[in-house]
Amino acid sequence: MTAAAPYEEVCRYLGYKRGVQPDPETERLIRACTARVEEAAEPKVVSTVLPLACSGEDGLKLGPIGVKSAALAKNLRGCGQVILFAATLGLEVDRLIARSGAGRVAEGAVYQAAGAALIEAVCDAANDALRRESEAEGWYLRPRFSPGYGDFSITHQPDITRLLRTPERIGLTVTDSMLLLPVKSVTAVMGRARQAVPCHRQGCEACGKTDCPFRRESA
Repeated sequence: MTAAAPYEEVCRYLGYKRGVQPDPETERLIRACTARVEEAAEPKVVSTVLPLACSGEDGLKLGPIGVKSAALAKNLRGCGQVILFAATLGLEVDRLIARSGAGRVAEGAVYQAAGAALIEAVCDAANDALRRESEAEGWYLRPRFSPGYGDFSITHQPDITRLLRTPERIGLTVTDSMLLLPVKSVTAVMGRARQAVPCHRQGCEACGKTDCPFRRESA
């Protein structure tokens, strides 16, 4: 899979507000570092479809995984199935970021931002493909919802990676502190419903943390 990190998204992760542009020297640094991240990345994705069962306001069964989350339950209302999803940029991006940490603070910040923008672009592209596949089967896909959004506990990271067998399939593991490795990785749940709904929220729009400094201004 190939993907590119949108320049505007890299700038957003660096803290630039809408309408504010980096100076020419900084722009050159951003574009150069973004190109290096894209070259280093080896994007991989994996997914599976599971049955969904709901109980009460916050009880869910995603296949064999039991979850308590009112936010996720609201996102999945009306769905009959879920897709478990995982994506990663691979270890080389992590190594690139780590090498920049020794005295190259500006480069390191741009690598981090470019990695964040690129993994989102990879997820968006993969989710678009899953949406087309689902619609061909008569299902409509809801936006992805990741552990850590709202009250969907980050402790479900191991459940998702274990069921998807991500260590052997795409090299993605979870630390004891529930962090994903490689760092530039994502796990998520997406509902599948028989009825289309006017629901296009994703990323910032699906997260209740309104004071996040990286939140899109349109959210």
